[in-house]
Amino acid sequence: MKFLVLVTIIGTVVGQNFHPGRQQHSPQQAQSGQYQEEQRSQNNDRQFSTTTYVPILQWNKEQEHDGTYRTSYETGNNIVAEESGYVKTIGEGENKAEALVQQGSYSYTSPEGQLITVHYTADETGFHATGEHIPTPPPVSEEIQKGLDLIYAGIRQQEETDAREAAQKAQQPFNQQIDRQQDNKNYRL
Repeated sequence: MKFLVLVTIIGTVVGQNFHPGRQQHSPQQAQSGQYQEEQRSQNNDRQFSTTTYVPILQWNKEQEHDGTYRTSYETGNNIVAEESGYVKTIGEGENKAEALVQQGSYSYTSPEGQLITVHYTADETGFHATGEHIPTPPPVSEEIQKGLDLIYAGIRQQEETDAREAAQKAQQPFNQQIDRQQDNKNYRL
């Protein structure tokens, strides 16, 4: 019985690795893409893919106890990245919180052969990236900008009016606020 189980296991392992008409390849051949090209030419209806090994040429990470850090790396396929960050306190009182502020850049070569470089910052306001390859919107026309300015002015004016009313209400004694509420109810009949 043990012999039968052993033969079954060996047969299964050999069967998984044996494919009629398929040549065995070394890891170096698979990395170089030779295996993939041979398989495509042998089996046009099936595509096999391999993973290409990309070495890390340089890697550096510095971490401080206060949350400050600096990291950088470079890979064998010309990807270069660096980033630094720190923790900052935002807000006041009960709204006080900590936010991670990051800034850095990365670059790589596009499939078209163009060097792509991105500089970025990330903080409590979001992720902000710049780069020559990133499309920018056309400028806003003068008429639209005037309309936006009027809208923003109206919003600011409404906020100022609301703030003044809140300040006046806070200055009134509490019992006068209640009396005025009663007066308003009497006149709404």
